[in-house]
Amino acid sequence: MTAMIGIDTSKSKLDYSLVYRDDPDPKWCRSEPNAPAGFLKILQDTPPETPWVIEPTGRYSLSVVQFAQEAGQKVLLAPPNKAKAYLKSLQSRAKTDKIDCKGLAMFGLSRPLFEYTLKEPIVDQVDQLLSARKCLSGAITRLNLQQQQLPLAREALQATIRDVKLQMKELDKRIAVLTKNSPRLESAARLEAIPGIGKVTAVAVASRLAGKCFSHPDKFVAYIGLDTRVMDSGKHKGRRRISHEGDAELRRLLYVCAQATLRSKNSPFKEQYERERKKGLSSTAALCAVARKMARLCWSMHKHGTAYDPARVGVQLPPNTPAERTGEADQQ
Repeated sequence: MTAMIGIDTSKSKLDYSLVYRDDPDPKWCRSEPNAPAGFLKILQDTPPETPWVIEPTGRYSLSVVQFAQEAGQKVLLAPPNKAKAYLKSLQSRAKTDKIDCKGLAMFGLSRPLFEYTLKEPIVDQVDQLLSARKCLSGAITRLNLQQQQLPLAREALQATIRDVKLQMKELDKRIAVLTKNSPRLESAARLEAIPGIGKVTAVAVASRLAGKCFSHPDKFVAYIGLDTRVMDSGKHKGRRRISHEGDAELRRLLYVCAQATLRSKNSPFKEQYERERKKGLSSTAALCAVARKMARLCWSMHKHGTAYDPARVGVQLPPNTPAERTGEADQQ
């Protein structure tokens, strides 16, 4: 690609800039409203065979991406963390929408990027319901803590907690119906058979796997942020830690599942946990290794449509990362 259009999205407007590979200065920078008329104007300003690169900004970027894809315009996804670091390296003294749209175009020209894919309606609906459920669960936790701080208001808080729990039950019913009626999410029922994985985690994992279509289990592990980060220089061997990048909520759920599976009577993951502990890993690091193994198993069951088989838990998949090839474990 010899040219790229970077688009910085906000609630009310879109700033966009055309940058050519051999010219560090943008050809032009313009601004249009974040509305169909603005989308059409950007499309008209786009030279032939010139992709757009957009950083995901929640609902603000979805409309323009959907419009572009329906019009046959190629749109690339700028990973937020990497794009942010790149933009800061270009200009650390100022941050404006015009600077960002130029930087996004340069970012798109500097490396290969994946196309921006939109979720299927059923997957998007389930994800939103899961996010709402997480908010309600957090509210219950906070209200329970407030009962200890406000004993004279305990009765009112308990009534609110009961109401929120009823709303959670209604959400669970809606999620269960959507999952049962969607062929894309049929793997959720099979994932529940894995010791330690409950309904919420099973649906969340199935939704991500259906929406992202990872070609290798290591890509799913990296998406969750359970992959091992290597930091070596010369003779120095840095500590191995998980990257903590990607989907933090799914990482938290799988870590909790790793804790739960150790309490399960017939869990085959207990042996792995003990092996990791004998290597000298901390309890947290060993649980991260178990969570990573559970993620790989979920990917395999979803990808190949297979049922849970405890005998296969000990089967090692070919390593795909430097740290895993050398057998070095991650540390917290």
